[in-house]
Amino acid sequence: MTDITFVPDGTSASPRGFRAGATFAGIKTYGDGKLDLAILLSDADCNIAATFTRNRLRSAAIDVNDERLQAGNWTGRGVVVNAGCANSSTGQRGLEDGRRMCELAEQASGAPAGSFFVGSTGVIGHFLPMDKIAAGVTKVTATADGGMDFARAIMTTDLRPKFGAVRFGPYTLGGSCKGSGMIHPNMATMLCYLTTDAPVEAGFLRATLSATVDRTFNLVSVDGDTSPSDTVMLFANGAAGGDTITAGTEMALAFADALEMLCTHLAKEIARDGEGATKLMEVTVTGAATDAEARQLVREMTTSYLLKSAVHGADPNWGRIVAVIGRSTVRIDETAVTVTLCGTRVFEHSRPTEHDPEAVAAAMRGDTVTIACDLGTGTGTATGWGCDLSAEYVSINADYHT
Repeated sequence: MTDITFVPDGTSASPRGFRAGATFAGIKTYGDGKLDLAILLSDADCNIAATFTRNRLRSAAIDVNDERLQAGNWTGRGVVVNAGCANSSTGQRGLEDGRRMCELAEQASGAPAGSFFVGSTGVIGHFLPMDKIAAGVTKVTATADGGMDFARAIMTTDLRPKFGAVRFGPYTLGGSCKGSGMIHPNMATMLCYLTTDAPVEAGFLRATLSATVDRTFNLVSVDGDTSPSDTVMLFANGAAGGDTITAGTEMALAFADALEMLCTHLAKEIARDGEGATKLMEVTVTGAATDAEARQLVREMTTSYLLKSAVHGADPNWGRIVAVIGRSTVRIDETAVTVTLCGTRVFEHSRPTEHDPEAVAAAMRGDTVTIACDLGTGTGTATGWGCDLSAEYVSINADYHT
């Protein structure tokens, strides 16, 4: 059995052979002096896995990355990311600018041509300031200690950087992500860059990332909107040595568990830092006919404005939970449905339980509100995360562009 340990201060630069750095290039129009251009780099070629948004109007960065991967280039050295401009809905110029960003980063870091990928996040419909980016990449110094700067540089409306690492056996898995608004995953969500020094076989790497994203990042929602820039990328450089990790081995199981631990942590950090959020919602559905139906109901719970408003006000109105279950198309056994709110069973056998609403309300005033529902129809399960809906969310997004 391989020991797995979470490292709260770890980042994407924590695994051996990875470096990161960032600078302020003047791309962000909000907050002079904030980091907004970052590079994550491996000293050796990496196997790469990735998932991208299913938003049909994808950003140029997604198209540039996808064209490289579809050409069979599932290896690479790193990624260059800017914040402040999404380079989305920018046509052919956007594609050319995205490719040029990769070239500039490769030249600045001494990486082989064609080995870099790109990420952009920020306001949609604006062209990248390529003169600022060209000057900025030359100022980025990637170091083994630069992971925190990388995590900060990719932020937009985020209030804090999101990062972490996991150790499993002789290996380390690190990650940094951003996401606060326009969060409702559809294949992937926000920007997330994961790294490992484990020698992971390419096919197993891709399959494991896809399955893990489905159980973690795909079960986060802040506001029900899917970004055109959403990306999750995983780089494995094998710098720690050892036998190649392939499906079916003990170390493969450890890698999958470590990846799930890290992605769950990062997913919860995104929900906790949702725009205007004051509380984390954690929704668990059990007894569903299938895992897919359990995931569906989790997403419907975390996007119910009525329920999110009740969570914000610490209102123990469990009727809003039952209403979501009832309007959903997931299969239920009405007489077997149960609802538990912050550890108190509030509904079962088609009727309310004997409980103290004031005690439930007091529990809801904490920073995490848990909701558990059993549908009584099968063995399907899922857990996902959202946040409350506050007036601050409206204020942030009313003023975001201007």
